[in-house]
Amino acid sequence: MDNFLVNLEKYAELVVKIGVNLTKGQDLMIESPIECLDLTRLIVKKAYEAGANYVQVNWQDDFLTRARLETAHDDALDYYPVWYTDMLERFVENGGALLNIKVPDPDLYAGIDPSVISRASKAMATARSKYQNYVRTSTFSWCLIKAPTVAWASKVYADLPEEDRVDAMWDAIFRFNRVYENDPVSAWRVHIEQLKRVRKVLNDKQYAALQYRAAGTDLRIELPDGHIWLGGDKANASGIRFVANMPTEEVFTMPKRTGVNGTVSSTKPLNVNGALVDKFSFRFEDGKVVDYKAEVGYEHLTRLLEMDEGARYLGEVALVPYDSPISNVNRIFYNTGIDENASCHLALGSCYPINMKDGASLSNEELKARGGNTSLIHVDFMIGTADLEIDGVLQDGTLEPIFREGNWALSF
Repeated sequence: MDNFLVNLEKYAELVVKIGVNLTKGQDLMIESPIECLDLTRLIVKKAYEAGANYVQVNWQDDFLTRARLETAHDDALDYYPVWYTDMLERFVENGGALLNIKVPDPDLYAGIDPSVISRASKAMATARSKYQNYVRTSTFSWCLIKAPTVAWASKVYADLPEEDRVDAMWDAIFRFNRVYENDPVSAWRVHIEQLKRVRKVLNDKQYAALQYRAAGTDLRIELPDGHIWLGGDKANASGIRFVANMPTEEVFTMPKRTGVNGTVSSTKPLNVNGALVDKFSFRFEDGKVVDYKAEVGYEHLTRLLEMDEGARYLGEVALVPYDSPISNVNRIFYNTGIDENASCHLALGSCYPINMKDGASLSNEELKARGGNTSLIHVDFMIGTADLEIDGVLQDGTLEPIFREGNWALSF
């Protein structure tokens, strides 16, 4: 067996043992592009070896996704099948785990009317709101991973000969996920413990607010009482630890819904439902986006902000040092799951209730009353730079450095 196949098998084992941390007797659902057949087959095998009762694979194809938006009748854009959301909800309630190989073509919807994309996205988000609440409250184990497709690799590695692009993407994915280590599972456990040390320091601090300064950014974000920093792994409702995103380098918490003021500028392109938005900025007053600009994809950004009332408020604040494994590659991946782990970032839309003490048990109204945001969307955008400075505001108003020159100023 050549080195690639050895590494592919190590990757499959890693996402089963660390990503979803599958236990004996569980069902596993895999959502996978049809191009990722070989990896998916290995994951299925590793899942059964780990004791899975049943593995269901839902195949995805960008051609079919685009075809619906191009050719379906108008009324169909506002439709999403209830039978499918019923299946997802029952799957979660039955204790299943989900593994999603999430690698959409960054240019998938090029040339399609943004209003069409927005309507279809809103229909899906509305229909899946109960399921998404299960996701955001970590009711079950779920994990998003990456694998090359030709379209994605060609976008990211357009500077390489066509025949080398997929191999280059595999190399990046293996490196980011520590697959080249002799024992990737053990290497991930060490990495998770380091992120736990970081989040413990931040949780002990209980900052009242964070203040950001960089080119194009002057922003103050208040943090609600009882906020919790998370990162690395988390526990589902049954106490099973899982890693929601692989790779991951972030620690994150919940901003106070009405406590965001100032201006922030993006530092990487954003893939919004298959359409690119780039070189954009927001101005916040009392938590709400009151003004925004975008040199690329302005209309797509507008549609996103109009999704619902909560779309103009923040739901997540995440810290990632500029000097980190993904950032040091110095390449834009046009995939939020990777780019957000190369950069400090924020998210428009819904918060994760688990970022607040007892948050998972709160209704939407109770969550908002305590400072959390609710929305159909949760969209991360990157703001990290080599010159980013962040100060923490302690409860007595004292300022102390958290980031200087893009990296941690705290000791862990």
